[in-house]
Amino acid sequence: MSSPAHTEYPDKIDGAVLKIAGVVVLGAIMSILDITVVNVALPELQTTFTGVDDPLPYSTVAWTVTAYTLALATVIPLTGWAADRFGTKRLYMLALGLFTIGSVLCAAATSINLLILFRVIQGLGGGLLMPLGMTIMTKAAGPARMGRLMAILGIPMLLGPIGGPILGGWLIDTVSWHWIFLINLPLGLGALAYAWWALPKDAPEPSESFDFVGMLLMSPGLAAFLYGISSIPDEGSFFAPKVIGFAGLGTALIIAFVFYSFRPEHPLLDLRLFKNKNLTWSVITMFIFAGAFFGGLLLVPTYLQTVRGEGALDAGLLVAPQGIGAMLTMPIAGALADKFPVGRIVPVGLATITAGMFALTRVDGDTSYWGYLIPVLFVMGLGMGATMMPLMTSALRTLTAHQVARGSTLLNITQQVASSIGVAIISVVLTNGLKNDALVSQATAFGEASKANPNDPSLLQQFPLVGEILGRFGNDVAAGQAALQSAVQNAMGEVFGDTFLVAAIMVAFTLVSAAFLPRKHEESHLLDDEDAAEVAPPVVLH
Repeated sequence: MSSPAHTEYPDKIDGAVLKIAGVVVLGAIMSILDITVVNVALPELQTTFTGVDDPLPYSTVAWTVTAYTLALATVIPLTGWAADRFGTKRLYMLALGLFTIGSVLCAAATSINLLILFRVIQGLGGGLLMPLGMTIMTKAAGPARMGRLMAILGIPMLLGPIGGPILGGWLIDTVSWHWIFLINLPLGLGALAYAWWALPKDAPEPSESFDFVGMLLMSPGLAAFLYGISSIPDEGSFFAPKVIGFAGLGTALIIAFVFYSFRPEHPLLDLRLFKNKNLTWSVITMFIFAGAFFGGLLLVPTYLQTVRGEGALDAGLLVAPQGIGAMLTMPIAGALADKFPVGRIVPVGLATITAGMFALTRVDGDTSYWGYLIPVLFVMGLGMGATMMPLMTSALRTLTAHQVARGSTLLNITQQVASSIGVAIISVVLTNGLKNDALVSQATAFGEASKANPNDPSLLQQFPLVGEILGRFGNDVAAGQAALQSAVQNAMGEVFGDTFLVAAIMVAFTLVSAAFLPRKHEESHLLDDEDAAEVAPPVVLH
């Protein structure tokens, strides 16, 4: 009996595959944009529910971000099994619906506790969208077009952190905080209709039993670990009891899952995929890169707002050149990834990012935007566009169709964990740097003390560095305040420069693992499953 013919994929990007790509990109934009757009609203949320005179602690409203992230991480491991059990179309539409309902509930929240609860619902839907989207795109593209199609999916992944602050700042300034959630209603309804029309009918084959033990180990373990890590900036130390407790518990559960996962035939997260050398080195490189990149990405808008005094909207606009650079190189890198080994593409992108990050170590309190900062961010964007999606292409290309959902799940968990660790490391380095700078710490304490006792003459003696600067101008209070502000800005700029150095070193380490990425052509195994089964529609797992 002869084997069935392989599915035929055209070499060029045709209308049929672009139609499917549109669904995936729209879902990815909704999920990723919502992670960053809420960050801008945190100061607003501190007074929304309790009034200006009784603001909520920042650590409380920050739970609106943490709850979303934890829900996201908890549901990601379930994606592979659920895609096989229910089919990618049905599951993707369920995720879109859950995300949209959660968004509307968030907009209707009447207390911070309800908002946090509804953000969990949002995160459960959002966590499914990215790994499912990668699975759908990989199946739709076929081996010859995977790089170009993954480049399309990469656009929202890189532009979300840039577009989020711009959109969030504009909505809060012109309408209200409710609209950072309500904007997802028309987007979600449109995406649901689009998915129903564009994605082929499901033909799932639920042959695998659900790994309940794996779920009880992995999902809570991942949530506990990320909660512990996300607590580091507030606790100010990697060794705080809260951090050690939750991160330690999460690590123990994850280690237990690793040992357990080789026992069942169909584990929740298939670690046997690491036998694939391409996947292994891509995941390692992705882990180091995501930690360094997302940690460093936090610094630029923070520098613009805290050191340079820019508003959220202006800060978002100033980092936009980074996204423009990524948009220029991403389609080029995607096309090259279809023709050349990624081991010859990714190191070039990483070297570009590393050079840009080292250039940012020279920022200070009055660095020129157009003469220095914007060109450096643009160059970094060029490197970003040549890095992330070729890495994912390399990881998934040599998997069989049945392994793609599990491979994309591994990549998404890797990115989520790495970005949380990177943000925590950079946040602690920056916070401690600002605390340990004598002028910055004295100026901060002087400002708080002078509000309570504005006419206390002993303040200048308590804070000698501040007193030295103000004393130069005698009774000219305005000139003294201006000089103090300028000195503090320069001191803070130096702290940011030192923190950029840490991020730059982290990115540089990525070049080591990138040296092990394939430098020769690798045969695709995406169609291998078809030798033993009936040919399925391009986007359906079988």
